[in-house]
Amino acid sequence: MPESNLSTALEYCQQNRGRFLEELKSLISIPSISTDPNARPGIQRAAQWLADHLEHLGMKNVQILPTPGHPVVYGESLDAGPGKPIILIYGHYDVQPAEPLDLWHSPAFEPELRGDNLYGRGASDMKGQVLATLKAVESITKTGSLNINLKFLFEGEEEIGSPNLGPFIAVNTELLACDFALNPDAAMIAADIPTITYGLRGLAYFELRISGPRQDLHSGLYGGVVHNPAQALCELLSGMHDAQGRVTLPSFYDSVQPLSEEERDELRRLPIDDQYYLEQCGAPQLSGEAGFSALERVGARPTLEINGLLSGFTSEGIKTVLPAKAMAKISMRLVPDQDPTEVHQQLVRYMEMNAPSTVTWEVIKMAGSPPSITDRQMPAMEALSQALQETWGKKPVYKREGGSIPVVAQLSEFLGVDSIITGFGLPDDNLHAPNEKLNLPNFFRSVEALTRFFCILGEQ
Repeated sequence: MPESNLSTALEYCQQNRGRFLEELKSLISIPSISTDPNARPGIQRAAQWLADHLEHLGMKNVQILPTPGHPVVYGESLDAGPGKPIILIYGHYDVQPAEPLDLWHSPAFEPELRGDNLYGRGASDMKGQVLATLKAVESITKTGSLNINLKFLFEGEEEIGSPNLGPFIAVNTELLACDFALNPDAAMIAADIPTITYGLRGLAYFELRISGPRQDLHSGLYGGVVHNPAQALCELLSGMHDAQGRVTLPSFYDSVQPLSEEERDELRRLPIDDQYYLEQCGAPQLSGEAGFSALERVGARPTLEINGLLSGFTSEGIKTVLPAKAMAKISMRLVPDQDPTEVHQQLVRYMEMNAPSTVTWEVIKMAGSPPSITDRQMPAMEALSQALQETWGKKPVYKREGGSIPVVAQLSEFLGVDSIITGFGLPDDNLHAPNEKLNLPNFFRSVEALTRFFCILGEQ
């Protein structure tokens, strides 16, 4: 799109802000709560709202496609032809429950504008981000031509872990085939710092069960004779880290991609230091793998964490019991190029090497997803960086995220494509909490930034 056409599209953005806001309120007002069986009508309404909107934008082949759970909304615009890239735009239209309702200052599904913020469930996560992509496309198509090919994939189960999305993608690879995906379901570090997430950690989740005697025993009669499974579990867990905070599972670090000095320099640009984490969590002191900053440990280094422990008598009062069993929930955050299956094998090997013969044990694999990383030099990533810089007037920062986004791994596994991850929510948007909000100046800037992004891609 020539510069004059881009200017016209951006002018359209400015002139239609009022209508964009009203449409956003309309979408937020739909209670599309994916975890609530009684909210299925809201799920259907939100899916239909998006399908109708895609048709209004001139998208073709618009469908509401069933899954064993909530439906997927699909649409496409392939008129740019085979010489132009195909971008798959991902989003989700489901939201978290609004409870506790008494903590909201206005009804969760009656969006209210207060100052620069629009309050309502789903405003930031992620109906505002979904609508920003749609309004960017509208700003281009209503003032000129879309010089790229687009496909839209909006799911209704992200807030419950996307249980049906992977199988849906697996059986619809031809429909969803693309060059890369755009995922705007992330956030900015601050309102004046545009942010691109280029790395996500994977996840491996296990339950470790330790068994001793066939039943709970009297600790006075059997203490000192039988190896307490709770003690054995604690001894095994404590051995999973060394004094430098490194995980001791055999071969755990063999596949880990080291951080380059250039990457470490880029991460230092982020206004997030160790003090930031102390203030956020309230711990007396930070800990973790020696030789890395807190930001590096969170985004670019693997971890092993104990998420829960259960054994013996835990109610009020006294019961002198020697428990027959003990259990721990263990999660590991993985980085490129670690594999959840290999990590499972490493945990089993650790147990084989260290578990005493006085107990029996079992490792149960409960969940796993691989890590991902996107080349910051790929043309689409550079186009996004340019678009963000032109909109905010400053170079964006690149961030590695400590968490996982299942759809990113699923698109990589089944379609073989990278995801470009960005977003325009803010740290204080109260995601999943009462009084969720969306900063409207940022919302309108996000429409402009995505308009620029699509136009830049069309000229590449």
